[in-house]
Formats: sequence, C-alpha cells, structure tokens
Amino acid sequence: MKLLLIEDDSHTSEYVANGLREHGHVVDHSASGRDGLFLASGGGYDVMVIDRMLPVVDGLAIVKTIRGAGIKAPVLLLTTLGGVNDRVEGLEAGADDYLTKPFAFSELLARVNALARRPPLAEEATILRVGDLEVNRLTRTVTRGGKRIELQPQEFRLLEYLMCNAGQVVTRTMLLENVWEFHFDPHTSVVETHISRLRAKVDREFGEELIHTVRGSGYILSDSR
Repeated sequence: MKLLLIEDDSHTSEYVANGLREHGHVVDHSASGRDGLFLASGGGYDVMVIDRMLPVVDGLAIVKTIRGAGIKAPVLLLTTLGGVNDRVEGLEAGADDYLTKPFAFSELLARVNALARRPPLAEEATILRVGDLEVNRLTRTVTRGGKRIELQPQEFRLLEYLMCNAGQVVTRTMLLENVWEFHFDPHTSVVETHISRLRAKVDREFGEELIHTVRGSGYILSDSR
C-alpha cells in the first residue's frame, strides 16, 4: 500500500514509518502540517496517518480540507488527546479512526490494514462470505453450509465486523470501539464472552474453525489457517 504519514515528532515518525516499510508498504512522510496537506491534497494514498497536533496546519484542519476537496482516502488520527469529546471531534471532522498515544505498533498496523480493506460506503457488499459462512447484511441473516444460524443483535454486529475484516487481525480495542462503541476500556470480559458465544454457534457444529485467536494480538476470521 501507499501510505502518507504526517507526524512532527521525529521519534514517533521514525518508529511508525520504519515499521510500515518493514511490512512492505511505501510511506511518504511529512513533519509539517502545511507540507503534509499539500501531499494529502494530491491524492493517491491508500491510507493517511495524521497526527492531530501539528505546527502551522493541525491534523483536524488537514482532514476537513481534504474531505472538502472530495478526497476519500481513509484517515487514522494519532493524538495525545484521549477524551471522548476529542475523539468525537476528530471523527466528525472526517477521520475514519482514532489512535491515542502512546500506542503499540501492532495496534496501528492492524488499524491501517482494517481501513485499507474497508470498501467505500456506496460500494459496501450486501453479502459477506468466508468459506461456507455467509452473512446477509440486508436481511441480517447468517448461514453456514446452507444451515441458518440464529444470532443475537450484538453477536451479529461482532460477526459482521470480523467478516468485513476477514484475513486481518482485529484487536480487542478495535472490537470495543467498532462493535460496542466504547472509546475506553470497560475492564470487563465482554469481548471474550461474545467471541466464545459466537464460536459456539458459528464453528463448533461445523468441524472447521473460522474464528481464531492470535495470542497477544486479537482475533482473525479466516478459512485458510
């Protein structure tokens, strides 16, 4: 993927850029909000990682400007501001995701990959398939091998998110934010409990597991493990 990183902190930018390049991505970097806006406005990036607090032109102004120009590339905001209002402000400005500093690189990489796989809203698929598992987002039905699976609403949302990010590791934090809309850690086992229930319905009766635990990272839905 071709990625744009706009980050003025030299340690953070080196840490992120080197990590992304080691995973095979092409990374353009700018330490200036003004120069970063110039690069972002040119388009051509699969994902943009933008620090919120930048000199001259801040991250929110960059996001608002490129969205106003019709540039739809996914944006991940990096910030030291972790309050709910700060997150809401960033998302309402047009960002797609929000990651609070300090962060683990594995978390950033998982979020970048998830954003890159997200289809444009107008092109969202109605039917999601992984192996013999099928999710119909219009009728809110789930089948595997042609057999109907009954899910509770939150179980459906969890499965839908995993299916949308099939083949990619999703972290516990990503699930809390995108499935439960928690922008903080409630320090409960809600994710683990729902994953267990989902596995009981989606996997255990069919002989082949699709939902896998990636120790120390999160979960992945795949038929090729």
